[in-house]
Amino acid sequence: MNKVEEFEKLRPLLFSIAYRILGSVSEAEDAVQEAWLRFDGSTTLPTSVKAFLSATVTRISIDVLRSARMRREEYVGPWFPEPLLSDPYQDPARSAELADSVSMAALLLLERLSPLERSVFVLREVFGFGFDDIASAVGRSEAACRQLLVRARRHMQAGRPRFEADRQERQELATRFFDALHEGDVAALRDLLAADVQMVGDGGGKAPQLARAVIGAENVARLLASVFPLLARIDVTCEPHEVNGQPGAIFRDRDGKVLHTLALDVLDGQIQTIRSVINPDKLGHLGPVADAWAIDGEVKQARRQTK
Repeated sequence: MNKVEEFEKLRPLLFSIAYRILGSVSEAEDAVQEAWLRFDGSTTLPTSVKAFLSATVTRISIDVLRSARMRREEYVGPWFPEPLLSDPYQDPARSAELADSVSMAALLLLERLSPLERSVFVLREVFGFGFDDIASAVGRSEAACRQLLVRARRHMQAGRPRFEADRQERQELATRFFDALHEGDVAALRDLLAADVQMVGDGGGKAPQLARAVIGAENVARLLASVFPLLARIDVTCEPHEVNGQPGAIFRDRDGKVLHTLALDVLDGQIQTIRSVINPDKLGHLGPVADAWAIDGEVKQARRQTK
């Protein structure tokens, strides 16, 4: 294979590494492109192209993450990763680790780690790299990488997310949830929600969002039942879709533009957490983005008309 063919073969892996380190689709794509430029500009072919490119995209991602930390600390409201509809990298031998590690809950846990801890954890626990390759990627000794992994595991295990093991059961519950949402059925919604369910939105100050997390099955059910039938009335559609490896949906305006995404954490036959991303800066990779403020105005007008 020539350089282009070798790179394209590894592109899904490189993106998946970068996305887990960065939590951003756009930044991960930029990191992969920068890795290509460095690979294309090298005059010698490395012994292992996979090891070289994985190390390169990791180092680039670490640098980007360090510069992004301050921006995230100053972020308006809760910060969520950019929604990922499908992970391009597939490995049947590590399918469970790959699916869990891309969830919103897992990526938010990774935010607690230092950039080096996060990178070591992703390379070792998710993708199964050897410590020799990890050491090369992060610029630390193998012994130091083992210590970084120990610390990362400790943080991750303290809050490790658990999900419904049976994918079909999880999807069936999500289907019932979105049916109840469309009907505005408070009782049906309440039955599907855990008693301490949380609903949280990420607008980043650039779109209408919840002032704070809504907690409790009754509160969340009533909020959902009051808003989503009004969205349907102004021709907002709900398109069920897996989001970050979990059941979810994309909401679109009447012109098909993306309004927001919704992701559901399901455990023990109930929905534990509902996360919405409505910040337009985080939705552009999904297609043209709707004007959330205009939609909010239409919803308020529709509500007045029902009174």
